[in-house]
Amino acid sequence: MFYRPSDTSPRNGGLPHSPFNAIVAPRPIGWISTRGPMGDNLAPYSFFNAVAYTPPQVIFAGDLKDSIRNIQDTGVFATNVVSEALWLQMNETSAHLPRGVDEFAQAGVEKAECHLIDCPRVALAPATLECRLQQVVTLEGGADFLVIGTVVGIHIRDEYLTEGRFDLTKVRPMARLGYKDYAVISALLPLDRPK
Repeated sequence: MFYRPSDTSPRNGGLPHSPFNAIVAPRPIGWISTRGPMGDNLAPYSFFNAVAYTPPQVIFAGDLKDSIRNIQDTGVFATNVVSEALWLQMNETSAHLPRGVDEFAQAGVEKAECHLIDCPRVALAPATLECRLQQVVTLEGGADFLVIGTVVGIHIRDEYLTEGRFDLTKVRPMARLGYKDYAVISALLPLDRPK
């Protein structure tokens, strides 16, 4: 089968749901926390990733909701790792709530303060990246925005370190698939690069 995503009829090539998110999978989940003039906010974004190492930089994309508005106002945000233990609470924070409602409180997520930026973070997240905004880019179509941030601080909970390494087998990070599906990373497959 072949279809053009721009075709409106038949939508998705006649499939009941777009397969795009299932094709580009798995995707890490950026659990983005912010603070704005109407309070604290916490929301998951499945269009999220690390994109550079020196300096470390991350991106996420979505529509113009509280998270991006708060980042535009303050210039900072935090990205929290979603472990299997926090998966259901992460899902609770995806609810569409009125502006100003604190998703931390609504979902029963314990909150802590960041060290270098004025922003909350998920206290029990295995790791959190404190980020300063580089820029917000309006994506084609005008309804979605790409946020680029520089990582200025990193929190790692000690219990997720093994011999100086961030231990993903302990973290069991969650990944977003397509449709309503998620995956948990529970096995590692080490592979050396060719010389």
